[in-house]
Amino acid sequence: MNHLVGIKPQTGRVPTWPHPELFNGLTVIGPIARTVEDAALLFDVLAGTGETYATAVKTTPERLRIGLSFRIPYSIAPARLHPQIRAAVGGLAGALTALGHRVVTAEPRYGAMGLAFLPRSLTGVYEWSQRVPERRLLDKRTRENGRTGWLLSGPALKMARAADAPLRRQLGSIFADVDVVLTPTTALPPTRIGMFDGLNNFHTDRLMVGACPYTWPWNVLGWPGVNVPAGRTNGGLPIGAQLLGPADSEPLLLSVAAELQRSRRWETVKPPA
Repeated sequence: MNHLVGIKPQTGRVPTWPHPELFNGLTVIGPIARTVEDAALLFDVLAGTGETYATAVKTTPERLRIGLSFRIPYSIAPARLHPQIRAAVGGLAGALTALGHRVVTAEPRYGAMGLAFLPRSLTGVYEWSQRVPERRLLDKRTRENGRTGWLLSGPALKMARAADAPLRRQLGSIFADVDVVLTPTTALPPTRIGMFDGLNNFHTDRLMVGACPYTWPWNVLGWPGVNVPAGRTNGGLPIGAQLLGPADSEPLLLSVAAELQRSRRWETVKPPA
């Protein structure tokens, strides 16, 4: 939603000290920058990896099999892909084809993995809400989510974490057929400022999941992804697409992102004054 490059590293790649992990392994620390080169350089600094990722962006990837997916993972709130976003991501797939890659339709087997997401996210809200100086100052929705998280912090959380390995096998099966998965980053164009103000939890979740249904499955897996600019809506607002890979695939994803940047030159496009 901002015409920037964002790297979602593999869980554990960037230290989260003093906490062993954030939100039960769902969230990570990663860089956002105007270019793939800058994002990779900052990633190396954050992860303490020397020039591992800065070098990756200078490497042209071999001819890859890239799976294009528009399927929206099942969740408790309905979501529908905006046609302008579908067209923009399709255009990015066309750019990859022009670069020599083979783009095919490939759908990850998401299943009901939302059942593994909610206990981890809501218990994370509960844990963090206990650390603030004055809980009464928290948004009402945060307090309510924290109470739900407290209820889920026992057997439900243990079952959710036990699903890690089976879910990685289930979704990881797609990488027997493709090297990288390409999906939209969001299903809707950028939301208006203030759209979430004053909503209750139910309507907040519906709007939030309706706008962003594509990113959270890779948070559950703990695998890396890179958001890249995919174009703009008819109204000039930014559209993003994400390159997703299996474990330890950050160098590959960054090399593909850098190749796309050299082709599309998105870093030269500035928002209107």
